[in-house]
Amino acid sequence: MKILVTGAAGFIGYHVCHNCLINGHDVVGLDNINDYYNVELKYDRLTQLGIEQKNVESFGTIATSSIYDNFKFIRLNLEDKDALPGLFENEQFDIVCNLAAQAGVRYSLEHPEAYIDSNIVGFLNILECSKKYTIKHLVYASSSSVYGMNEKIPFETSDNVDNPISLYAATKKSNELMAYTYSHLYNIPTTGLRFFTVYGPWGRPDMALFLFTQAIMQNKPIKVFNDGNLERDFTYIEDVNNVILEILQKKPREKDLYKIYNVGNNKSVKLLDFIEAIEENLGAKAQKILMPMQPGDVKKTWANVDDLVKDYGYRPNTDITEGVKKFVDWYKNHYFMNQ
Repeated sequence: MKILVTGAAGFIGYHVCHNCLINGHDVVGLDNINDYYNVELKYDRLTQLGIEQKNVESFGTIATSSIYDNFKFIRLNLEDKDALPGLFENEQFDIVCNLAAQAGVRYSLEHPEAYIDSNIVGFLNILECSKKYTIKHLVYASSSSVYGMNEKIPFETSDNVDNPISLYAATKKSNELMAYTYSHLYNIPTTGLRFFTVYGPWGRPDMALFLFTQAIMQNKPIKVFNDGNLERDFTYIEDVNNVILEILQKKPREKDLYKIYNVGNNKSVKLLDFIEAIEENLGAKAQKILMPMQPGDVKKTWANVDDLVKDYGYRPNTDITEGVKKFVDWYKNHYFMNQ
């Protein structure tokens, strides 16, 4: 198949591109390489896919991979409603995997316009192109943040998600509603994936694992919100990556024209236990600054993944100790030595 992967220089997008490529698919990666976090990490991910930074510093140029003959990359904004249709027309994609988005709950409190541009306008352009160019399946990133203050544990896709507590969550819920409309009106198969705290090698610098590891190695304190009384369904990137490939490769059933899945580890881990796993792998203790709850944050997440198990044989099998070790090993070998 020919697959468009948006957000290709991002954490999950990079891994999805690599997995699709080694499984023989033709892939076009798209990313605007914005400066929400250090762009050098994004360029480093692209280097792993054979794309040199100098070839993608300007918008609109397609670069070919020096490693994979079935991979091309274009730097482009999803909001570019003139250039995006041209890409679809030229490449004739079979499948779209839309992972591009402005991420981060906290950042949305200060930069709301970035979320409307990328997550709403950009997603609308993806839907319009999917309609016009008869895409066989649109798979897109949603988020566990749509559950808001839901107190029913574990979270199920049938739960009411009409009360988002951050603009980021609101845009992700909007994506699900928009996808439903296009599935209903134009028979476009769409699958939304509500990701639960994905972590692992090549992860984002704004995520807790990266921030904590970096601070502890530099003998700096870490901020621990809600006095550490938080729990998260931490989900290892390899488990996420494998099920995304399964979804991309399997033709959606007619009755599944519109689907939403939780993508989690099916368990909740205490934040303090998570920090302890980092400490054990680093051989150092964290200096904790206990902080109050942050606006837009939630106390606990836990995904019910029964539907994903039933439909795709999903089996998350990476526990927190193993996953944290793999991240710390990567961080030591790559990022920390390059600072």
